[in-house]
Amino acid sequence: MRDSIKEFVSGIRGVWSSAYARSVTAVRRTLRDSRGAAAVEFALCAPLLIGFIVPITDIGMRGYSSLQVEIAAQAGGRYAILHGWDSTGITNAVTSATGFTTIAASPAPASSCGCPSGNTIGAATCGGTCANGETVGTYVTVNAQAPFTPLFPLPGIVDATTLTSQVIVRVN
Repeated sequence: MRDSIKEFVSGIRGVWSSAYARSVTAVRRTLRDSRGAAAVEFALCAPLLIGFIVPITDIGMRGYSSLQVEIAAQAGGRYAILHGWDSTGITNAVTSATGFTTIAASPAPASSCGCPSGNTIGAATCGGTCANGETVGTYVTVNAQAPFTPLFPLPGIVDATTLTSQVIVRVN
């Protein structure tokens, strides 16, 4: 009977050790397996990437919209240089300069006479002479503005605002 018990225990040990060896091998194989690792890494990184991409997209769109407003104001200034003072023509040039339908010539174009002084234009009587001996010039002020609304407003980073641009040109 002792021999049969020894054989039984020996058999159990053999089965147990081979099962244990197989499970250890399976665990090691599983730990070395890299299938699906990219999916897990992407799942962990995707929210962070989206968190960076969305504000960058809004900042880029704001810059592009601001550039379009500047182009519209410059188009109005160019029209004034080529055609002189024509409020309706300048306004049409501003609103049709880009594909943005929200750009407006606001405040309306204005014409004034003045003398240049550094970075400013001092008011003067049309047809007169400036202090430096030059003839008083006629200046046209062209304004353009458009509302900007970000896709995902982030306070302090990208806010809804009105983009504005102003161009002052001498027409004579």
